[in-house]
Amino acid sequence: MSSSGYEFLEHTADAYIAAYGGSLAEAFENAARAMFDTMSYVEKVEGKDEESLEVSARDEHALLYSWLEELLLRFDIENRLYSRFRVDSIEKTQQGYTLKAKVWGELFDVLKHGSKTDVKAVTYHMMEIIREGSKVTIKYVLDI
Repeated sequence: MSSSGYEFLEHTADAYIAAYGGSLAEAFENAARAMFDTMSYVEKVEGKDEESLEVSARDEHALLYSWLEELLLRFDIENRLYSRFRVDSIEKTQQGYTLKAKVWGELFDVLKHGSKTDVKAVTYHMMEIIREGSKVTIKYVLDI
């Protein structure tokens, strides 16, 4: 595991990522940071603007998909980049799961942030949530 909380795994055509955490919430945070690190240089993104978000889904895999997809949509529609993520809660409900989080970022500026790879979509392909003792590993593929 890298000190960043995630690593890029080998994949023939897409971005295959493993994100780690001491909890599911921390692994989700690192998964989001890895997605933005795929797209640009997150260390150059200032956390000027704070936003709250909430997503719901039927199970934990769908929740991961919804979390990353919501962030990707904000990039695509609102031109927002994020570098800091705090998942405040992941709760099991009668309908499935709900995630509440705060994210920090700013408007994308290619001259400031650079551009790496265009992410077209989050996928369920090869998606895993692995719990081993006090460690959570999330693996997922981004369509690039």
